[in-house]
Amino acid sequence: MNTRGPVDEGLRLIPFRGLRYVPERVGSLAAVTSPPYDVVVRPDGLLHLESADPHNIVRLILPQADTASARHQQAAATLNRWLAEGVLAPDPEPALYVYEQRNDEILQRGVVGALALSGPADGVVLPHEDVMADVVEDRADLMRTTEAHLEPLLLTYRSDAGDSADRGASGVIERTVSRPPLLATTTEDGFSHRLWAVTDPADRTEIETDLAGHQALIADGHHRWATYLRLQQEHAEPGPWDFGLVLLVDTARYPLRVRSIHRLLRGLPVADALAALTGLFRVRTVEGPLPRALDALAGAAAEGNAFLLAGDGGFHLIDRPDEALLTRTVPADRPAAWRTLDATVLHSALLDHVWRIPDDPAHIAYIHDTAAAVEQAERHNATAVLMHPVREEVVRDLARQGVTMPRKSTSFGPKPATGLVLRSLPLD
Repeated sequence: MNTRGPVDEGLRLIPFRGLRYVPERVGSLAAVTSPPYDVVVRPDGLLHLESADPHNIVRLILPQADTASARHQQAAATLNRWLAEGVLAPDPEPALYVYEQRNDEILQRGVVGALALSGPADGVVLPHEDVMADVVEDRADLMRTTEAHLEPLLLTYRSDAGDSADRGASGVIERTVSRPPLLATTTEDGFSHRLWAVTDPADRTEIETDLAGHQALIADGHHRWATYLRLQQEHAEPGPWDFGLVLLVDTARYPLRVRSIHRLLRGLPVADALAALTGLFRVRTVEGPLPRALDALAGAAAEGNAFLLAGDGGFHLIDRPDEALLTRTVPADRPAAWRTLDATVLHSALLDHVWRIPDDPAHIAYIHDTAAAVEQAERHNATAVLMHPVREEVVRDLARQGVTMPRKSTSFGPKPATGLVLRSLPLD
């Protein structure tokens, strides 16, 4: 790897020697995988993964110790021990990897590789959310200490309508999945996972040539992308830090699901949250159970900004915000599509001005699972703000304009399982 500087010809994806679990050394591949680090939000979820297998990947991505430095040193020591013991082993030659996820509702296929890093000014990789500095610092120290990329980012691109499914990355993917995979497993969420190595030079060239004409949207992994860029800046000489581990999915062929990330407002009981909305939002109590209440939220969201509050055993739909409130609180120097986002209204109007809640982990938790958000709010006498998802085209259009959404505005999926293939930088 010897390229440094702006990437001006689109995406550049190159092969790497993947680190993978040796099946004979673990209980099962499913038992050593994990969701991405930021989806494992509850202590009981972390304990469940740690208990699934002594070699579960969560011991690397979320190590447990008293200090950040100790956690990261522990992860590095664990990684080195697993390599020495043959629990993890590098593939014999560099490869791109075709990765498939499937359940009864969705089929997703994409290519895993090492992507040449580019900054926002290059317009090759488009972020759409802000990041939190403390999270980037934590992830940077973990990557710096382990010298590894432990889980791929999820990036999406869209092939042109006239592109043939028999050529380019799509053609290689379809030919590859007809062969026996390197690994196959089914995780407890019902998804089956398969992985293939693409080592043929002609196939790799076909993928690389195809991707060079595209830009990508970060679907999941903004903090890890920001971490990649920070660590690249720390290394003056060209090398493996100029590339980051990613999964690229063509959503023209394999559309992703876009889900919301909900907010748990610690220290704010639902009664207090509702009382502060008098005269500012329409407030209605809606009937449960949760799926029925979410249907009511979807109906209201089709007409404008709407949120569902929970935490007191019931569900409260708030919509039709006061226009004067929005004029007073939402920045006017952004595109209309940004000003009318639910996340924009939530953070600018409700969190900053109505409820006056600082956007830091002591006051707000970001939770992907809807039922978990409600359960935690009820357990802690807090307020869960349930969000309706944003459409992918809105996210992509804003990103192309260089406009970032409020952090944790979207959750694209399915997300790649962590632990199926890792990247060790010393190997590159």
